[in-house]
Amino acid sequence: MFDATVVIRGFDRTVTQRIGALNSRYLGRKRPLVESRMLLEIGADARPLRDLRAQLGIDSGFLSRTLRSLERHGLVRTTRPPGGDGRIRIAQLTAAGRNELRKLNELSDNLARSVLAPLSTDQGERLIMAMAEVERLLRASAVELRTERPSTREARWCLKRYFEELAARFRTGFDPSVDGTPASEFAPPQGFFLVARLDQQPIGCGALKLCDRSTGEIKRLWVAPHARGLGVARRIVRELESIARSCRLHTVRLDTNESLTEARALYDSCGYHEVEPFNDNPYAHHWFAKSVASSRDS
Repeated sequence: MFDATVVIRGFDRTVTQRIGALNSRYLGRKRPLVESRMLLEIGADARPLRDLRAQLGIDSGFLSRTLRSLERHGLVRTTRPPGGDGRIRIAQLTAAGRNELRKLNELSDNLARSVLAPLSTDQGERLIMAMAEVERLLRASAVELRTERPSTREARWCLKRYFEELAARFRTGFDPSVDGTPASEFAPPQGFFLVARLDQQPIGCGALKLCDRSTGEIKRLWVAPHARGLGVARRIVRELESIARSCRLHTVRLDTNESLTEARALYDSCGYHEVEPFNDNPYAHHWFAKSVASSRDS
C-alpha cells in the first residue's frame, strides 16, 4: 500500500527539477519562473490584472511586485482601458515584451522536445497521455464549491447560462417563469445555493430547495461546457446531499428533461431511482428520488 502524500511530493520534486523551475534563470533567460510565467499568461493580448491574479493563484501584492519588475525591464505596461471601468487595470506587453514572449515560447517548445527525446515512441505517447490525465485531475482538484446567496453576481451569471442552455436544448425552448421556483427560494431558510469555481471564476451551480421537514429537491444543476469532464456535477450533487443530511432530511428528489441524457446518467450513477411524477413541471419527463438519511437517522 503506497503513501499518496509521498507519491505526490516525489512527483512535485521530479517535475520542478526536470523543468528547471527552481533555477534563477528559467529556460536560460535572465528572470525567474514567475516573471516568465507572467509574460506567457499576458500573451499577445492585454489581460486584466484580476484575471492574472486568479489564473496564477497569487495575491495582489505579489502580482504588483512582479509586474513592477517587468515594467522596469521595459517588457510590460499597466494601464486602464480607455472608456471602460476605471477600477479595472490591464497588463500589456511592450514590443520588447512580445519579442521576449516569442523567445520564451521557442525555449518552452525546445524543453518539451528535450523531455521526449530520450524516450521511445511508446514511452513518449504514454508520458503525453499521463500528463494530460494529471492536468485534468489537478484542475478537478482545484475546483472549489461555496454556498452563497443566489442573488450574488456569480450565482446570477450561472443561472443565466443555465437557462440559455436549456432554451437551446429543449425541443420546446425554456421559460424560467414557467418552472415556478424563484431563485429566492434557494436562500436560507428555504434552501441553499452552491457555486463551483475554478481559478476563482464561476463554472457551475446547483441548488437545494427544502420542500418539507423530510424532503429536499435538487434544482438548477449546471456546469459550464469547458469544465465538463472534471466531475464537477457529481461533486455538486454530493455536496447538496451532504447539506440535506445536515438539515436532517430523509429524501432528496429531482426532475429532468428527456433531452438531458447525461444528467439522467449522472443521477443513475449517484444512486437515484425513477419515481412517479411529484410535480407538474411541463419541462420534466423523468422524476428521481434517493434516500440520504444517515445510519443514525434510519
